[in-house]
Amino acid sequence: MNILSAEKITKTYGEKVLFSEISLGINEGEKIGLIGVNGTGKSTLLKIIAGVETYDTGKIIKASDAEIAYLPQNPDFDDDLTVLQYIFKGNSPVMKLLQEYEHVVQEYERNPRDGRLEKRLLSLTQSMDAMGAWTLESDAKTVLTKLGITNFNDKVNTLSGGQKKRVAMAGALINPADLLILDEPTNHIDNDTVDWLEKYLNTRKGALLMVTHDRYFLDRVCNRILELYNGKLYSYQANYSKYLEMKAEREELEISAERKRQNLYRKELEWIRRGAKARSTKQKARIERFEKLKEQQSPISHQDIEIKTLSSRLGKKTIELEHVGKSFDGREIIKDFSYIVLRDDRVGIIGPNGSGKSTLLKMIAGWLETDKGSISIGDTVKIGFFSQENDELDENLRVIEYIKNEAEYIATSEGNLSASQMLEKFLFPPSVQWTPISKLSGGEKRRLYLLRILMGAPNILLLDEPTNDLDIQTLTILESYLDEFDGAVIVVSHDRYFLDRVAEKIFEFDGRGNV
Repeated sequence: MNILSAEKITKTYGEKVLFSEISLGINEGEKIGLIGVNGTGKSTLLKIIAGVETYDTGKIIKASDAEIAYLPQNPDFDDDLTVLQYIFKGNSPVMKLLQEYEHVVQEYERNPRDGRLEKRLLSLTQSMDAMGAWTLESDAKTVLTKLGITNFNDKVNTLSGGQKKRVAMAGALINPADLLILDEPTNHIDNDTVDWLEKYLNTRKGALLMVTHDRYFLDRVCNRILELYNGKLYSYQANYSKYLEMKAEREELEISAERKRQNLYRKELEWIRRGAKARSTKQKARIERFEKLKEQQSPISHQDIEIKTLSSRLGKKTIELEHVGKSFDGREIIKDFSYIVLRDDRVGIIGPNGSGKSTLLKMIAGWLETDKGSISIGDTVKIGFFSQENDELDENLRVIEYIKNEAEYIATSEGNLSASQMLEKFLFPPSVQWTPISKLSGGEKRRLYLLRILMGAPNILLLDEPTNDLDIQTLTILESYLDEFDGAVIVVSHDRYFLDRVAEKIFEFDGRGNV
């Protein structure tokens, strides 16, 4: 059964065309992964399909009784609600019943002999039975617990940003929907939670449409891949691994067809130059064909982000951590940790959220002080710290100003390249380089922040969740860069594919301060 069809949808922002006359259909049981370079409009397309964003032209046809649940990258919250109330805000009858039941129970505990309260409790219980509210509440608590949220009556405004995102995810998962739309669901959740979510989505009935950078997740959950590229939408009936093969075949066919077009164009051009005149119907048709050939646009080849910067010289002494300890609010999250960073280290750090992974990187980078022990940095060490927060990104600056503030030129294996040339390699063409950073998408900001770090020519890279908000193409090129990087790399990540690709040793934080 077709749940939703989008026909010839066009969306522009000012002069920028995100996509033009794209069409897609979503059927029952399909699990679709939407991929593409940051800034191409993936999140915008999800919002349009979810009905929270307008489009310029085209039409969307939804089955009359189809329900859609949507998890945005940055959900909005009513901070006055409790966790459970937020979960059921899309199902107001259930929420009202639960709120009233909770209120009457509290009153009854204070006045257990009040017969009216007892009758009201019985009536509410029967209503909740009829609506299946008990089951929904139980399911909600199960999902929340799996996502690491156990205090169901806490106010949403008391939660951290990561906890809020998981509560929003639970709200999208628990409310029945024919189409579930998820924008970067694996960001900010640990490996165990990603594993659970993978299994949950595989057993869940209904269609799924999601944007994610997690390639293992795409492989194991999706049976269809949509690629948004250069304003067009390409569909592949495959998981991620098979999509790569099918995409390569499509591009080879496009290149072959373009070669034939160019050969024909050259022949027709020679004929035109010899002084062809439209004296007959055949000659007129041939001239018209030449004009059409001339107007045809060749397929734009997929640009690769090439990163060939040269790191600074690294001496014998790198970074030495001796008996390091750190506590927050009386809780020791890192206990007696010692390690000497090797010149060519490739270290991956894993563990549950809040176990001290980012804290360790911040102490190495000098952003935080140790409570115990010491961290000694060699004289030649130049640290590049790619943090989660993008705190150094001044959104009032223009793109090129932000990069030039780090370096006007950088030495690469190709010679000295200017800030503008490096921006082009990072898919920021000259037309975008004078754009205010505030106008960029979240993923484009992360890509720009990464370039700024690399423009500093570091010899030790600290990467804190680098796969969050970076598109798959950027991640692939970053992985290739790290293969050739002449220095040490320490990376915190929940992305299993990225760690398998980059790390040669793993440190696991257990959440109790031990590594």
